[in-house]
Amino acid sequence: MQPLPGENQPSISSLGRRPRVLIVDDDPLIQESLARLIGQSYETAAARGGPQALEAVGRMRFDVILLDLNMPGMSGAEVLAELSRRGVATPVIVVSGDNAIDSAVNALRHGAADFIRKPYKPEELLKRIGNTIGKQQLEQENSQIQQRLQQSEKWHRFLVNTSPDFIYTLDCEGRFTFVNDRVESLLGCTRSELVGRHYSEIIHEEDLFRAEHVFNERRADARASRNVELRLKCKDGQQRPRIMNGRYRTVEVTATGMYELPESRFENRFMGTYGVVKDISDRKQAEEAVHYQTYHDLLTGLPNRAKFRDHLGRALVYGKRRQQALSVMILDLDNFRVVNDSLGHSVGDELLIHIATRLRQCLADDDVLARLGGDEFGVLLPDASSRLEATVVGHKLIEALNAPLRIKGHELYVTASIGASFAPEDGAVADTLIRQTEIAMYQAKSQGGCRIQHWQPAMQDAFSGRIQMEADLRRALVNDEFVLFYQPQVDTLTGAIRGFEALIRWWHPERGIVLPNAFVPLAEETGVVVPMGEWILRQAAAQQAIWRKSGLPPARISVNISPRQLETADFVGSVLRALEANQLEPGALELEITENVLMRDVESNAAKLVQLAEAGVRLAVDDFGTGYSSLKYLSRFPIHTLKIDRAFVKDSALDGMSIANAIIGMARNLKLNVIAEGVESTAQLEQLRSLQCSEVQGYLFGMPMSAQEATRLLQEQVQGEVAKTG
Repeated sequence: MQPLPGENQPSISSLGRRPRVLIVDDDPLIQESLARLIGQSYETAAARGGPQALEAVGRMRFDVILLDLNMPGMSGAEVLAELSRRGVATPVIVVSGDNAIDSAVNALRHGAADFIRKPYKPEELLKRIGNTIGKQQLEQENSQIQQRLQQSEKWHRFLVNTSPDFIYTLDCEGRFTFVNDRVESLLGCTRSELVGRHYSEIIHEEDLFRAEHVFNERRADARASRNVELRLKCKDGQQRPRIMNGRYRTVEVTATGMYELPESRFENRFMGTYGVVKDISDRKQAEEAVHYQTYHDLLTGLPNRAKFRDHLGRALVYGKRRQQALSVMILDLDNFRVVNDSLGHSVGDELLIHIATRLRQCLADDDVLARLGGDEFGVLLPDASSRLEATVVGHKLIEALNAPLRIKGHELYVTASIGASFAPEDGAVADTLIRQTEIAMYQAKSQGGCRIQHWQPAMQDAFSGRIQMEADLRRALVNDEFVLFYQPQVDTLTGAIRGFEALIRWWHPERGIVLPNAFVPLAEETGVVVPMGEWILRQAAAQQAIWRKSGLPPARISVNISPRQLETADFVGSVLRALEANQLEPGALELEITENVLMRDVESNAAKLVQLAEAGVRLAVDDFGTGYSSLKYLSRFPIHTLKIDRAFVKDSALDGMSIANAIIGMARNLKLNVIAEGVESTAQLEQLRSLQCSEVQGYLFGMPMSAQEATRLLQEQVQGEVAKTG
């Protein structure tokens, strides 16, 4: 029989399958009639008595059991009792012909879900079965929902308590009603200690005003408070590593208002505030570290140039408001580079730290000391009333540095040059005052150093001239304004030209020929000397190639190498490229390097020069005897030639010639070539010849000459040799 339209029949889809009904009755005819009646809507199975019913329930899951009470052997009531004992939750509908009310009551008491008396109407039976199955399905779904809710609550509680953020709720009065476990590691107090307390008790006093808005947040939409930065106080006595200040944590708070679910659209009762607190102490600490590094010198801990400029700008504003003067000084150490070059940067750094300490001890608490870079320090005297007062402080600083410093076993003596400016007389703009003070400092250096020099307007012209010279120097490379001159190096016995020293000159479009001492120091200081040195190498190699192609006798060309050029990573490559570009053998060039430069970085310089020597390039030590090197260090370099400084040759001085004799003897023992510089007289030549000096150069044999004149000299030498053999 089909279910009646509109009846509460469970669908196949709602259960995932057709509901299954067990019919328990000892009468086969009743079993068959029930099976036909409900078989169109449900799957059916039959059991002829209680034992078969219990066996079927043990093997298969049923959605409803239709049970007759009056059965032989094992009554329906006993079946109900056994099902209950086994914990079978399948709903049972008792179908009985017993009209006594007690039968129905007993059946329901023993666990029956429903009771139907025989005879029954088919539609009534189907309706009761459908209702029972529907009720069972709703109960199962409700149970699953409850389980999911319990699991969800469990997971939510776990996530909240293990959250890296501090999560809280407040009541309408601002008292904590809930806090998660994170509060213990964040602030050092337990949950029970915080619940019931007002939020203001954990807020840093300076942040109470801002905290009032976020902790009393009533908005629950996009306008609610987000990422408000505050400081929360830690519990007294807690040790908190990695906190900028052990008494508080820096946090960001996001909060929203909480409201009851309204029973009607007109009700919306405020319950309190829900918030999330994110600890940003580490981030703030990193930001402060970056800020500190941006505005401080990491070696000395002093303010850097940017911070010094900021201090000066604020002092100028303050001074203008109060009509108060101030003084700016810039101090630069004299010859500090020698310490770095000779003893290494670690000694130089240690020296700077000690110098910073001494300078700070000479200044008042309100004065500002900064390291502007390298060996340059800035001093701000915000209360200086006159230039005289600044001068007194400047002399005090110089005197403080005069006492020797002992650094890593070395006793060091340091002097300083100081430039000073006075505001507002010399200017009222920070950058202007700093620039003028630096010009005054350079002026003090040019006068021998170890002095203080106040800014004067006339200094601007000289400094501008230096700036113009630097600009012209950089353009000179582009405009090909440099030219090489050559000074011959002559054999003392035969008078033959063995080589030339290449000497740079600057053909300035307005000043004419400019000698090296007027621009090389500036080129060294500004770094222009590196590309200029590479140009000299290329030009000398090109000239050598011209002489070789012309069939002139082989004459090496010596090229001076600057300290900064030697220190470049590509120094070896630049030399070899100059030779390869002109198809020259490496011995065609000889590199001249002063012994002081060799000692600047022995390990690195030795490695580069050994690499060049292995390729065939010759090395000459220039100005030998004037430096501080020893044979122990010089033996590490592949030296071919020693050049005796002109100071040991000039005027044929006895002491000078004694030193020259020692150098020549040492070179002869080491099988090195020797060239004496500055030979200007026949007497000097004869003395050097008697000492068996290999070669000489100087005005006696010719001043530095152009490439054309050097070529002519070589040609004359060839013609002379031809004449002798003819």
